[in-house]
Formats: sequence, structure tokens, C-alpha cells
Amino acid sequence: MTTIKVTGMSCQHCVNAVTKALSGIEGIQDVQVFLEKGEAQFTEAKPVSKDVIREALQKAGHDLG
Repeated sequence: MTTIKVTGMSCQHCVNAVTKALSGIEGIQDVQVFLEKGEAQFTEAKPVSKDVIREALQKAGHDLG
């Protein structure tokens, strides 16, 4: 299980956007996003670059913390 910090989340809509963004990355599965912690957890079926994760989060209006 991989845990990352996510900045810019303030509501359930943000949680949904981050969940959708991460779930859309090939190799990432079992995404869980925690608003109160400002974190996301997921399983990597194959290694995923931090740059790919950052780009997906930025498209959703957020960023790696």
C-alpha cells in the first residue's frame, strides 16, 4: 500500500475528484482518499512514476503534498 499527501482537498467533491484521478492511472488500484488527513492510499499493480501521479492530480485541481 502506497500513501501520498494530497494538497488542496477541502470537501467530498475533492475526495471524489482525487479518487477518480488516481483510479484512472494504469497500474493503480484500491484507491482510498482521506480528506481529514489530506492523504490518499492505493496499491500499485505495477510501478507508477510520481510525475504521472502529480499530473493526474493537477488535472483534477490538486497536487502532491
